[in-house]
Amino acid sequence: MTTANPLDNTQNPNLDNGLNLAVASPLAMGAGQIDPNGALDPGLIYDATPQDYANILCSVNFTTSQIMTITRSNGYNCSNPSSDLNYPSFISLYGFEAGVIVQKFERTATNVGYGGGTYKVNVTAAKGTTIKVSPKTLVFRKKYDKQSYSLTIKYIRDAGAPINSRTSSIVWVEENGKHTVRSPVVVAPSTEIF
Repeated sequence: MTTANPLDNTQNPNLDNGLNLAVASPLAMGAGQIDPNGALDPGLIYDATPQDYANILCSVNFTTSQIMTITRSNGYNCSNPSSDLNYPSFISLYGFEAGVIVQKFERTATNVGYGGGTYKVNVTAAKGTTIKVSPKTLVFRKKYDKQSYSLTIKYIRDAGAPINSRTSSIVWVEENGKHTVRSPVVVAPSTEIF
């Protein structure tokens, strides 16, 4: 996902241009076209355990029986339900009401490059959306080091504005330029998802 190509067949980014009907968002195309060579050497990864996925099922009130049906195991518990997975993409959902929507995410990236590395974030935010990442630089001392960051999405929906999705992205760029680690960021009405 983090090494996928988000460009369309004209080599333009598939980011929201304010028209929303002229481009495909990650809701339609995912993270982009896969780059098999890049996927073999992604630089950074986002670890998630099977229990993390079970925590999502718990957060939407699946029963123990339903979770066992999906996981085929009774080794999971619902002591720490969470709807936020340590995953490279971000989505903030909103309803029909106008106003300011703010959502904060926490992520932990693991360095799988050879040796250490320093990554700086580049943010591309869609119109009406503000994205803040803290810290703006991640320093990994060696392979398998982990660094955490937070991402906050702020979206202002004016009364009477169209109800549609907005696509943004963040890209962690390694100081030597070898790796770029891209994450799609989407603000979307909950009706588009469910």
